[in-house]
Amino acid sequence: MTGKEMLSSGERILKDVGITEYKQDTWILFSEVTGWDMGEYLVNEDVPVLPESVEKFRILIKKRAERVPVQYILGHQSFMGLDFKVTTDVLIPRLDTEVLVEKASSYVKSGDRILDMCTGSGCILISLLHGREGIEGVGVDVSKSAVNIARENGILNNVPAEFSVSDLFENVSGKFDMIVSNPPYISSKDINDLMPEVRDFEPAGALDGGENGLDFYERIAKEAPSYLKDGGRIILEVGYNQAEAVKRLLLENGFTNIEITKDLAGIDRVVCGVFGDTDDE
Repeated sequence: MTGKEMLSSGERILKDVGITEYKQDTWILFSEVTGWDMGEYLVNEDVPVLPESVEKFRILIKKRAERVPVQYILGHQSFMGLDFKVTTDVLIPRLDTEVLVEKASSYVKSGDRILDMCTGSGCILISLLHGREGIEGVGVDVSKSAVNIARENGILNNVPAEFSVSDLFENVSGKFDMIVSNPPYISSKDINDLMPEVRDFEPAGALDGGENGLDFYERIAKEAPSYLKDGGRIILEVGYNQAEAVKRLLLENGFTNIEITKDLAGIDRVVCGVFGDTDDE
């Protein structure tokens, strides 16, 4: 089978099961098994591909047709220019979350101590610490499996972050200059309406935010002040319709200077607040 025939076959299979990004996903899986970039493909599209590569491609396409996300099939995902190991124990890092990292990065300074709550793959904390010196980072998650993945990602990206198991602040100690979090925020009633790639494969515990999706924000907003230094910041990713509710929760728990940042789609995606005295104008 030639490369051109492989791509056509894969695209047809994925299109027939209703996968919108069938062309993109087929190319990603094709490139994975052949090692070809687009230039190499254009030169070799009519050349027979090694049988073992064809068979591997068929296996990967079959998995994708069963709605397994490409990232779980390949076992990794790019985020903020870094590569992260992902399994079904952690959420797949998403472009929306880069908005949180960029917002937090604008405030990070040498000597800071950062807490990443509900760390999952560790992508937020590792991205914040990567390439910076003199910053201490702690990531916690209730899932032991997720913490193990985060530790692997810290090693993979040469970032000396500390990761541990904790039900929110249960096993957290000390004070921090910044708390960042992308907690579960899908309302329980909406879980079944999610795309099958998310609903059936991503960890339910990292998605379900309770009846109205705000359970974790309520707990974090209430407990965070005990773990923030004076003038410390909290920076939270939120669902598409939750920014104002999360802003109110922060105000009710003593936070000021509330900022709401939009994602690339123009949706309110990140809420940031300051606790205690601040030198900001």
